[in-house]
Amino acid sequence: MRKHPEKQTTNVHCHHEPSIAPWAAREFAGVALPDRRLRQRLIRMTTQFVDHPDASIPEACGDWAQAKAAYRFFENADVESQALLAAHQRATVERIRDHACVLVPQDTTSLNYSGHPQTQGLGPIADAVDGPQGLLLHQALALTDGGQPLGVIGAKCWARDPADFGKAGQRYERGIEDKESVKWLEGWRATEAVARQVPSTQFISLCDREGDVYELMLAAVETDCPNARLLVRCQHPRKVQAAGPQEPIPSAWGAMDDCLAAQPVAARLSIQVPRHQDQPARPAELEVRFCAVKLRPPKRQPHLPILPLNVVQAREPHPPEGREAICWRLLTTAPVTTAAEAIRCVQWYAKRWQIEVFHKVLKSGCRIEQRQFATVGRLERMLAVYIVVAWRILSLTMAAREHPDLPVSHWLQEAQWQTLACWANQTSTPPEQSPPVKVAVLWIAKLGGFLARKGDGQPGPICLWRGLSRLKDITAGFMLSISNTSRNSCG
Repeated sequence: MRKHPEKQTTNVHCHHEPSIAPWAAREFAGVALPDRRLRQRLIRMTTQFVDHPDASIPEACGDWAQAKAAYRFFENADVESQALLAAHQRATVERIRDHACVLVPQDTTSLNYSGHPQTQGLGPIADAVDGPQGLLLHQALALTDGGQPLGVIGAKCWARDPADFGKAGQRYERGIEDKESVKWLEGWRATEAVARQVPSTQFISLCDREGDVYELMLAAVETDCPNARLLVRCQHPRKVQAAGPQEPIPSAWGAMDDCLAAQPVAARLSIQVPRHQDQPARPAELEVRFCAVKLRPPKRQPHLPILPLNVVQAREPHPPEGREAICWRLLTTAPVTTAAEAIRCVQWYAKRWQIEVFHKVLKSGCRIEQRQFATVGRLERMLAVYIVVAWRILSLTMAAREHPDLPVSHWLQEAQWQTLACWANQTSTPPEQSPPVKVAVLWIAKLGGFLARKGDGQPGPICLWRGLSRLKDITAGFMLSISNTSRNSCG
């Protein structure tokens, strides 16, 4: 194999040979691949894709030889997508060890490949069997309690079988393992598995309304893993009994809303509601109520046990004109005996939107729906790599908010941050020390079109992935100019 060029006397790297980012080498350390050359190819590709996330594979790789090697990697049947993700998951576990509390939101997104009709193995992703075709992707993303992404600890990709359409009426006769909703249970199991590896960390599995599945809550109640908890937003009109010390005599089954309405307002809380479609982000003032309940199983599943849970309601009594009021009913296995614990549950759930941002980075930033491959197997290998790419981009975005003073050298290679600093400061002399990540992210975002006006707030991942693509090209030009300068001075 060709050796990578040594560090130049100018303290930057030559651009002629594609470099390998140290973080990518660490991320895929010990990856189970049949040939060490495949591991080198994987690390190099991941580095290139992070540097240019929205580019086509040939454009990101830089030349046809590199692009051809990437395509051969994805075509290799000996490369298993789960093996690629397993290496990232092991690295994620190591990052988790540094945190006392980790949030694990899980969610599903659809990947539309209708524009690639020759791809074999796709399935319906909408309500009609002859509608859009593609894949479904369900993931569990580990976050710090401040929202910093640590990595993906569970991912499942599948195509629906067209033969299953028209069987909705049989869903009550099928067990959870035979339904698509088993994905929530599998996400919970992934969280449990990691929680057992890191017993000193508390894990909170977060689910939106689609995750309001009785079998999921049953698994969380019956778990033998004491540091794994569940928090799910209620969707169905569940029947409950108040179960606190104020209810020594069991009451009749009643609506959850009625039970909550009987509780006093325990606290008031202000949260920031993220942007949704054409509606801008806004603050919201919430009233918080909570109580312990016994949850009755669904009528069609009377054999399931009654579940002891806590319920927290966060309701917006006075929403802005034209905006729908927030009303979250959160069922949880976490202890909720005080107003502070109820507020904590609401704040946890408010971080769930991060996985939606993650999916946006994956689909819009990495453009995975525009990747064309002949089979689902090749698509799944590509997805496994780009999941790591999307995590890395979101990690850099959030690091500017959660860890603003850390050096950006933790995320960018030396040539990149030196080039970035030279561009921002309009100088040809690279700095010796890495700038802080908050400053560097702002510079990258400006490359991507962020105006940094008063009131614009923090840059988001869209500007960041655009800026990273421009930074790659600027770095290439800067390295070429330095190389020519050095060559001329030697001559």
